[in-house]
Amino acid sequence: MSTPSAIDHRATEHSPHHAYWMARASDLAHQDEATVEREAAAWRFGAVRHHRSRLTPPFPPADTQAYTLASEHMIVTAFRGTEPARIRDRLSDASTPPWPGPARTGYVHHGFGRALDSVFPSVRQALAELRDNEQTVWFTGHSLGGALAMLAGCRTLLEEPGLRADGIHTFGQPRTCDRILAAACDKEFKDRLHRYVNNNDIVPRLPPEPVYTHAATLRYIDSAGRLRGSMPRLEALSDRVKGLTADLFAPASDGVRDHLMGRYITALERNLG
Repeated sequence: MSTPSAIDHRATEHSPHHAYWMARASDLAHQDEATVEREAAAWRFGAVRHHRSRLTPPFPPADTQAYTLASEHMIVTAFRGTEPARIRDRLSDASTPPWPGPARTGYVHHGFGRALDSVFPSVRQALAELRDNEQTVWFTGHSLGGALAMLAGCRTLLEEPGLRADGIHTFGQPRTCDRILAAACDKEFKDRLHRYVNNNDIVPRLPPEPVYTHAATLRYIDSAGRLRGSMPRLEALSDRVKGLTADLFAPASDGVRDHLMGRYITALERNLG
């Protein structure tokens, strides 16, 4: 196994190599602006835009953030996530009202809709300004950031087709929308939406069904760290049990531990071959 030395700016479709770098970009969204700019230069992106909300607590976090990187051939927008325990507590509340989906297509979780609204005008402006060479456009994010990446992809698809994403990579994404919007994603995105779930990660199982659901796409990391497609229900249940018993003395619960972005990056790196 060898760590890929650089992101491929000419990538146009999903690959393990590209997924690894989208995971790295998601992780970078947790860093301060100076670190983002330093890494952007190292990754050969010449332009950087930062996006920050001005919302007030309790949900979404008051400091909802994202950044956009642009090069001659590629644009990446990454949305920042939040702490596992914090998002788990927020998403366990089934009483949260729905929020109208992009272009009034279905409904989304109120917190996610509000969070995206707070930064999307800045994101849209950055994409419009920076996409001057028909660059590919990619959205990515972990946890809450994954929900925002998915919804940003939906908004560009349904409201700003000229800025439509070429791919969306989410990691530990919670249930974000109702079945109407999920069906629209399944129809329109096809092989562009890549939702990664690491074994017993608790966040993808929240908020509670049946109001909210996922689009059909799934890339599952099993208890042995292997990257797989969708698994039969019984096989998936058995694999989750294996994950639960793999480390009985771990200081954090398996559901929270598997949600950590570092776990996703490590697993993707191991699957590069």
